Amino acid sequence: MVVTFKVTDSEQGAWAVLQVSGELDLVTSPVLRQRVHDVIAEGRHSLVLDLSQVQFCDSSGVGVLIAARRLLRSCQGRLRLVLPAQGAVDGSHVNRVLGALGVRRLFDVHADLEGALGEEPLSA
Repeated sequence: MVVTFKVTDSEQGAWAVLQVSGELDLVTSPVLRQRVHDVIAEGRHSLVLDLSQVQFCDSSGVGVLIAARRLLRSCQGRLRLVLPAQGAVDGSHVNRVLGALGVRRLFDVHADLEGALGEEPLSA
């Protein structure tokens, strides 16, 4: 089965939103990295990465998320992740990977896009 990787972007209020679907791995993570850099180069420093449709994430994908966090912090920006706690099989794959690696706490994680777009974080 071939899984198509796709990143779509939109603006919702003050937030740039990148909705990611498919597998985030060694082959596809450079695409997401470039899209994040493009958003920041356009002067948009409030970014939501909607990862609710990501079916697989390896260490290169995690590296992109950590690099995005670091880059946005360096320009006083904000990064929020959409990682559903509930899902097809015990929640988001990315959520489980970040938790297993002990780096989930580094991110402002929300269960849905609506929560991520709110002004106050729903979770630490």
